Amino acid sequence: MTEDMLHDLVGQVRDGRLARRDFMARMVALGVGVPLGSAMLAAAGAAQAQSSEAPYRPTRRGGGGPLRLLLWQGPTLLNPHFATGTKDQEGSRPFYESLARYDADGVLVPVLAAEIPSRANGGIAADGLSTTWKLKKNVLWHDGQPFTADDVVFNWQYATDPAGGAFSVGFYANVKSVEKIDAFTVRINFVKPTPIWDRSCSLWMIPKHLFSGYVGAKSREAPTNQKPVGTGPYKFVSFTPGDLVRGELNPNYHLPNRPFFDTIEIKGGGDATSAARAVLQTGEFDYAWNIQVEDNVLKQMEATGKGRVVFKPSGNPESIFLNAADPWTEVDGERASVKSRHFAFSDPAVRKAFGLLIDRKSIEDFVYGRAATATANTLNNPAQYNSKAIVAEFNVDKANALLDGAGWKRGADGVRAKDGKRLKFVFQTSINSVRQKVQAIVKQACAKAGIEVELKTVQASVFFSSDLTNPDTYGKFFADIEMFLNTRSGTDPDRFMQQWVSWEVCQKANGWQLQNKCRWSSPEYDRLYRLSENELDPVKRAAMFIQMNDLACNAGHVVPVAVRAQVTALGKSISAPLTGWDLDLSGIHDWYRT
Repeated sequence: MTEDMLHDLVGQVRDGRLARRDFMARMVALGVGVPLGSAMLAAAGAAQAQSSEAPYRPTRRGGGGPLRLLLWQGPTLLNPHFATGTKDQEGSRPFYESLARYDADGVLVPVLAAEIPSRANGGIAADGLSTTWKLKKNVLWHDGQPFTADDVVFNWQYATDPAGGAFSVGFYANVKSVEKIDAFTVRINFVKPTPIWDRSCSLWMIPKHLFSGYVGAKSREAPTNQKPVGTGPYKFVSFTPGDLVRGELNPNYHLPNRPFFDTIEIKGGGDATSAARAVLQTGEFDYAWNIQVEDNVLKQMEATGKGRVVFKPSGNPESIFLNAADPWTEVDGERASVKSRHFAFSDPAVRKAFGLLIDRKSIEDFVYGRAATATANTLNNPAQYNSKAIVAEFNVDKANALLDGAGWKRGADGVRAKDGKRLKFVFQTSINSVRQKVQAIVKQACAKAGIEVELKTVQASVFFSSDLTNPDTYGKFFADIEMFLNTRSGTDPDRFMQQWVSWEVCQKANGWQLQNKCRWSSPEYDRLYRLSENELDPVKRAAMFIQMNDLACNAGHVVPVAVRAQVTALGKSISAPLTGWDLDLSGIHDWYRT
């Protein structure tokens, strides 16, 4: 969709010729997202939507007994600034809170903030150079110290200290300073005018008074990395990494009649299938996270009536990545160095051929079912593909023709080779029955094109770990191919699309903590991303994201397979405001039992 077409749609809404709901459906289908679509309408003078989450019912704090949660990938650390994996982010959430969160409609709602900044309340500067956040005044850290503007300023300083290697540094891109106005007001000043004023608001706050002695090179030594003291609805009790997190009701929580539950337990271990069974069949747990299980199996479990499966639309694509670097050779003592090039994937014909060997329709129909929709785009919502320029195609004959034309000849064993290099790849992912079925489908198609694929599986707790010493993490990517889910926080594509900028490349120098795992980068992609950061016209900005999607997908190192819904198992009596645009536990303070 062109910029002129987007402007025309906005005009139709403004003039009453197109319903706001229909406009938003089209924006979601384009992968643009609700907040960006809302920004387009706001610029044209159309009214904004309100959160549609159901009201909280309990009339007193506590009395709800235990809340038992199952994260089959158990948390391994509880400092949100180092939580590169969703499991660690979810494990931190009952204790730590952010300024705001995204609800099921992608609407930003306050948590530690007193209100969401806007032009109307003076929170968003007209020149796009600053945003002012007013903080709640009745918030205490779990040790009784007050939460103030000093804490918000400190979190920016902590995350951006180059010696700390924090994953969260990307949340503060283009931030010049975070300035204390008074004890309960902060101003975020930007280097250049930006539409992305809310980028850092969903990052959990840690307390200055407990972490100020552990910044930079000392940040990994803080005792509170594993014993959180936050502002959340639950206070920390105990933590066994990879196994069990326990918390208890926070009697001084800043929201009335919350939390409902007296204790919380987050159990790790097992697998997605056993986790689903523990909620849907046996009723041992109230919630199970990330139920990546074949749909026919889930339907059988739901038939018992003890729980339900919740599918929340998201923009999260399950993708396959082709390493741009050489994972088998060391350069200056580093494997998969950005200074190296992959022997096969440096050839565009090999990358294009591989993309033609992904049978997305079969993966959707026979593996995911209700849980995902086939896609060849990285920027998605489940409704439709983002860009009409990217077409999903499964064609073994075309793949063979491409490889023939590029000089990759079949050997006696049927495997292609060129210049003494055979098309033999190691394809790694986490241990999960769904992912192993996808691996098998891809391997079978590759064999028909003369590509040999060795399948490697890694325990999820290891694969998604932040462990700097483990060679099997997805950040190190010491394999030719890997597969995982790209997750989005919020519906604005900004943070998500940082995954392929050159300054986010995972490497030894940054502890393999940043987002660009496959190490592909493009000067044109970087240029468009930088422009999008400072483009205040939401229609022009949306068009830039569409161009970035096309660049990444056409390059072939990023191979989207299916855009997945956020799939959760809930006990029959559990009321939980789940969203596909934030963490499952982002609204944990509003959970209760009916």
